[in-house]
Parts: sequence; structure tokens; C-alpha cells
Amino acid sequence: MNQRISMKKFNPKVYAAVSTMQQYVDQCGLEPLLLELIKLRASQINGCAYCLDMHTKDARAMGETEQRLYTVSAWRETPFFTERERAALAFTEAVTLVSVDHVPDDVYAQAHAQFSDTELVDLAMAIATINTWNRLAITFRAEPGHYQPTDRIKLRGAAASQK
Repeated sequence: MNQRISMKKFNPKVYAAVSTMQQYVDQCGLEPLLLELIKLRASQINGCAYCLDMHTKDARAMGETEQRLYTVSAWRETPFFTERERAALAFTEAVTLVSVDHVPDDVYAQAHAQFSDTELVDLAMAIATINTWNRLAITFRAEPGHYQPTDRIKLRGAAASQK
């Protein structure tokens, strides 16, 4: 599959707008590895190969285990995720598939029990942002395989593991 066009090259303003959303999410205070789990789960649902390649590499660079990465799509069936992560993953699925069940009350309540009001808004923004990236990457066929984590990603993971 070949890339159709480079969004960044042909409309840098759109790329900058979504990048600004991502910068907010990166700085919002939610745990960096939690954010990577969210990105992975939404990207699995949406079938975004480029984002899956990117976020598995980023998660590994931040110290995520192979075992957890391999089982994100079956998180309900494993003991590897915390209650907070489970709530975030369920919320990610519901928000990503919003047209199916419109974020059921029980999923919202589970997330709200684990996240403050502000964190819940930030979580929704993180999910909306990765869904935006997924849709753009899929539309323009961003080619997976070339992405490498930056030192910034590695530093975020190191800082998170020291908390």
C-alpha cells in the first residue's frame, strides 16, 4: 500500500491543528503509558496500521511490557491491567465506537469512578485525538514501518516510571 499524499506537506495547517490537540493531551497529566494503551486500543479498533506501529514502539520505548502490548485487544480476558486502565480501555472502546452505543452509562460510570472530572474530560480528548489521527492516517494511507521513537518519548517514559 502506498501513501496517497502527505497531509503535513500539502496542508501543514491541518497537521498543526491536530498536533496542537496532541500537545495538549501529552501535557494534560494523564499517565504516559495509559495514553499509549488508549492510542493502541483505538488504533486496533480503527485498523490504523501506521498508528499501531508508532504507538507500540512508543510504549516499548517508555518501558511497557511485551505481554501487555500483546493483550491490549483482549484486555478483559487478562489480569495484566489495573482497574484504572480497564476503565480507560472500556471508555476508549465506547468513545471510538460512539455510533454503536453512544457511550453507555455503565461504561461512563466505571470511567468516572477512576478519573476525576477534569481527568475524564482529558481522557475523552485523548481518545478524540487518536481517533482523529487514525482517520487521517488511514485516509491518506500513512505507511507503517518507518517510525522510530524520539528521545522525547523515551524521556516521558523514564519520567513516568520514576513517579
